[in-house]
Amino acid sequence: MIIPVTAVFAAVTSFLMLFLAWRVTTFRRKYKTALGDDGQRDFQVAIRAHANLVEYAPIALILMAIGELNGVAAMHIYGVGMLFIIGRLLHAWGVIQSRGGYALSRMIGVLFTWLSILVMALLMLVNVARVSI
Repeated sequence: MIIPVTAVFAAVTSFLMLFLAWRVTTFRRKYKTALGDDGQRDFQVAIRAHANLVEYAPIALILMAIGELNGVAAMHIYGVGMLFIIGRLLHAWGVIQSRGGYALSRMIGVLFTWLSILVMALLMLVNVARVSI
């Protein structure tokens, strides 16, 4: 069985991850630092922006994939996926622009990320209850 909806969001997430990883690599070359951040604020921000995506993406994509495999409606998964991607873009933008400080876009990004994970988990539980009855 294929899971095309999740595949779309996995691909888009991968593009964002590669962009954020490229930023980290750029700083590594600039400061000739293989590990750590050389105490440079913008370097620290680049590392955290990338790491934060890497921390949240697996669970969101796993939830979407399991939901899709178990029959959660594609339109619901698209909605959750869009919320997740928008959240991750807002978060990355906010972290980078504020240099790790407070940014409304960062806070909204976190909210959207958490909400997408919560909604997908609830959709899966509702789907399992519906199918099991």
